[in-house]
Amino acid sequence: MLGFRRSRHRLTTAAAVFGLLVAGAAVQASAAAPAAAATPHRILFDNAHAETAGNADWIISTSQPDPLGQDSSPSAETDWTGALSSWGVALQKTGDYSLKTLPSGSSLAYGGSTATDLSNFDTLVLPEPNTLFTTAEKTAIMTFVKNGGGLFMISDHTGADRNNDGYDAVKILNDLMTNNSVDSTDPFGFSVDSLNISSGYPAAISDSTNAVLHGSFGTVTKSLIANGTTATLKPADNSAVKGLLYRSGYSGNTGAFFATSTFGSGRVAFWGDSSPIDDGTGQSGNTLYDGWNDTGATNAALALNATEWLAGGSSSGGGGGGGGGTCTAAQLLANPGFESGNTSWTATSGVITNSSSEAARTGSYKAWLNGYGSANTDTLSQSVTIPSGCAATLNFYLHVDTAETTTTTAYDTLKAQVLNSSGTVLSTLATYSNLNAASGYTLRSFDLSSYAGQTVTVKFTGTEGSTLQTSFVLDDTALNVS
Repeated sequence: MLGFRRSRHRLTTAAAVFGLLVAGAAVQASAAAPAAAATPHRILFDNAHAETAGNADWIISTSQPDPLGQDSSPSAETDWTGALSSWGVALQKTGDYSLKTLPSGSSLAYGGSTATDLSNFDTLVLPEPNTLFTTAEKTAIMTFVKNGGGLFMISDHTGADRNNDGYDAVKILNDLMTNNSVDSTDPFGFSVDSLNISSGYPAAISDSTNAVLHGSFGTVTKSLIANGTTATLKPADNSAVKGLLYRSGYSGNTGAFFATSTFGSGRVAFWGDSSPIDDGTGQSGNTLYDGWNDTGATNAALALNATEWLAGGSSSGGGGGGGGGTCTAAQLLANPGFESGNTSWTATSGVITNSSSEAARTGSYKAWLNGYGSANTDTLSQSVTIPSGCAATLNFYLHVDTAETTTTTAYDTLKAQVLNSSGTVLSTLATYSNLNAASGYTLRSFDLSSYAGQTVTVKFTGTEGSTLQTSFVLDDTALNVS
């Protein structure tokens, strides 16, 4: 009966919702902006090593170093020009990231005074470099990571020498790891394989606590190989190395398509192909493939979760933020996407549902509070212990659907709160209402670092008035610590 009532009210209010979308556009535009981090994660994308040679177009924008020069408030991948524009725009829209590009003709440096010096960033992204790094650049990169920076290395298949200089990304990344002045003794615990794997959908391992596979941008299940390679892991050299996605038929130390590791106080990620980050858009004349939105994979979630994980390094000395070297990075919420149904969460009847009347953001299940068009209160909560010494961020995606037509009065509300073990409200993080109605889901983020060392309850309380429904739909929650 509950599902029927929701379905009936939802279907009869479609016209009202459309009217609100038109009449209340200004209200919704401000509501859709996610809560910005106090100190944005600073990401530098490299374009100084032939990342646009041949058909490659591995840039977030043609405006360099600052993509905001092309569009200061992008909402779609085409607002910035480049095959990595979807990646860049997705980060920019959260309000938690500051993005720059190292332009062609520049050099990577660490400890200098230029605006693109690595000391000014938390993470460096190397999207299939096609020229060797100089000795000074390799020293800069390795020192940056050792001191707390994040390094995202994206390869392609062997022989993908786009500028015909004798070096492809496989050779270049292996040279970085084995021929530098900081540590050439297999510092990250893996090497890139000289392979050209024509196709495949590497699958993720089962690890519900891994922040890259289960992060605030969604759950990772598979990636994509469209002429790519893998890595061989060597945990005897670095025990932190871990394969997260594997080529079909492989596991353990061979066939790792996506891997992570640490070095000093910093973090490292490796991806064996550039096709997954290609969004199919870019500069005129390039032949591109939309791997970012490939329906058989979850490449966007993988790229974005990994970026978030890399930027949350354990030291501030080299460009990483974080909560101290004693914290193990993890995602703490159980059943974060509600796909296990009514487990781990405490909720009022019917809240966790796979009803088709309100679509989940990912998977089939979500948490649907209210939406009946009559006076009622729904709750959703989970208790979690945040380890001492950790920086903690609560993320969730929220969709608000309403039949209310007002643009001034909050008749129906959803409160996001943190409570102590006795049930006392420690903080009301935000209050949303029918005025926040918008199509699609919006990422909401809140810093919970002040509760490190405590067991707290994350609770959502939805309250609906006597007439005209408002639905508050939550999905893909996460409480990430680092």
